[in-house]
Amino acid sequence: MTMPVSRRTLLPRPSKSTALTAVALAACASLTTACGVIPGSAGESGEDSVTVMTWAPEKTKATNKPGVPAMAQAYARWVNANGGIDGRELEVITCNDHNDPVGAADCARKAVDMKVAAVVGSYSQHGRSFLSPLEVAGIPYIGGYGVTDEEFSSPLSYPVNGGEPALMAGNGRQLAARCERVSLVRPDTIAGDDLPGLLDAGLAEGHRKPSADVRAPEDGTDYTAQAEQALERAGTGGCVTAALGERTDTFYDSYRRTEDGYPTAKISSVLGSVDQSLVDRTGGGKGPYEGAYLTGWYPAASDPRWDDMREVIRRQAFGDNRVDPTDAGVQTTWIAYTVLKQTVESLDGGEVSSRTLRRALDKGLKVETGGLTPTLSWRYKDMLAASDFPRLVNADVTFQMVRDGRLVPARKGFVNVSKTLEQVK
Repeated sequence: MTMPVSRRTLLPRPSKSTALTAVALAACASLTTACGVIPGSAGESGEDSVTVMTWAPEKTKATNKPGVPAMAQAYARWVNANGGIDGRELEVITCNDHNDPVGAADCARKAVDMKVAAVVGSYSQHGRSFLSPLEVAGIPYIGGYGVTDEEFSSPLSYPVNGGEPALMAGNGRQLAARCERVSLVRPDTIAGDDLPGLLDAGLAEGHRKPSADVRAPEDGTDYTAQAEQALERAGTGGCVTAALGERTDTFYDSYRRTEDGYPTAKISSVLGSVDQSLVDRTGGGKGPYEGAYLTGWYPAASDPRWDDMREVIRRQAFGDNRVDPTDAGVQTTWIAYTVLKQTVESLDGGEVSSRTLRRALDKGLKVETGGLTPTLSWRYKDMLAASDFPRLVNADVTFQMVRDGRLVPARKGFVNVSKTLEQVK
């Protein structure tokens, strides 16, 4: 069954744009993945528009990131209300990858068919499926969430954070100073298979033994068996860290019902699996996450460096509960569109296409994100010496913890884990 296309026109468009929009709507209707168009003409970027795509999984039984496309659409409404990007209207086409390889490939093929200038600020666990079509067409992938290895190896990928590799290596560094032993509860998936080695690299820097690897179903509804195994293997003075995305809270719910009778262990996770909204929903300072250690890519959500994003959300997504400013996916999408905006502006009114965007990024454009990340640049010399992650340019993470129900810094500033990632086996 074909999903309907949502469209909202923010600025009046000439008849040429109307015709192009009809083509875009027909293309969307011919595909099985749901898509939306905001706000102008679809197709190749023209002199008066910049067309990009953002995708993420929605309404699945496992990981869902509805805030990612919703933030992209809010950004488009905001930038267009303020004259566009360098005078050009920004059009965002969205796609649901359904959290499966076929859906991811469908989204990528749609991006190719609609000749978008870039895929921006997206989330997908299926890098092999979506990057191949983009590479053939020469479409850059700017600021993906960083959950797949391919995002850090494809020459057309321009990551804005250190992805899952930096989070897990950083989590190991953070826990090494606090835990005698660590149990890692992670998805029993191909992507999840990489996590123990990354965590262990961080633990090794603190002269700790490798973690106990506890595999769990990605879409589980009860994790009692995994909680028992994690607690038993962590032991007294140990820590249990979970990286199960949306199912992390489900795991810790099972953990809370199981922990009696086992040695007390501290709990931990990474941003994206636990955030401020989850802490609030589960009791705040009196809830189970009080005192938990968390590793993130960016400053805490309460940091004033997020004020611009919060203002855009307030003005353009008020009442849209998909757009949570504390969500790491929403934050990454904001930063990815910041990169897009500065890249388009660097072209000084020239042609905006996949080719010109790649050229600007490859030539060493420096992007400032207001302190949310270090200055970003994707020249060869800006990339890390980590053989498994050759496109990684930002290896900074933040150490946070839950104190009095709020996520606050556990250590001032950023922690760079580039040397840790170079040691990953």
